[in-house]
Amino acid sequence: MNSKDGEKLNFDSSRELPVMERFYTIQGEGFHQGKAAYFIRLAGCNVGCTWCDVKESWDAEEHEILSIGQLKKDLKQSKTEIVVITGGEPAMYDLTALCAMVKSLGLKTHIETSGAYQLTGSWDWVCVSPKRFKKCLDENLNIADELKVIIAHKNDFRFALNHAKNTSAKCRVYLQPEWSIAEEMLPEIISFVKDNPKCQISLQVHKYMNIP
Repeated sequence: MNSKDGEKLNFDSSRELPVMERFYTIQGEGFHQGKAAYFIRLAGCNVGCTWCDVKESWDAEEHEILSIGQLKKDLKQSKTEIVVITGGEPAMYDLTALCAMVKSLGLKTHIETSGAYQLTGSWDWVCVSPKRFKKCLDENLNIADELKVIIAHKNDFRFALNHAKNTSAKCRVYLQPEWSIAEEMLPEIISFVKDNPKCQISLQVHKYMNIP
């Protein structure tokens, strides 16, 4: 293991966490697309997606450790109703205290995770986006509200269906083109969704609107 795993970092997750960035914006993907949301991007990831657009989040040692108290102050200053915890891979850390803080403000807790780690904390919405580079836990697929699979190759469709088999009836299944080849893959996704209507298309509309 290395610093991407958070193992070398010396912090107490009941009081603080490594944070790459936090910002108030519009959720650009999936079921809650178009809603205002406050994002907390935790640093550290060992999943290693080759097409990741936030690779600078991977090494947790390169980012500051922020107290949960400071994050609470930031949230109070926004008008958000939704707090999205993302990464990196946020589930590498114990998020019990972070979730408790968010809920103490009467806000909704959302997480975006690869599903490779057991979840901690209390979540109002769980988005699982499995990756080939680290196995997604079935227990996370079982509780997912949203399954989001990035489509970069035609064989990703089979990958998506194989994971969808382990989700519940309530789970929405989204197929999202990898941004750098979206124009190439979108026609393939459209055709696939027409043949598999349980699936839906997710687009990164925040990128079209040029917002973070």
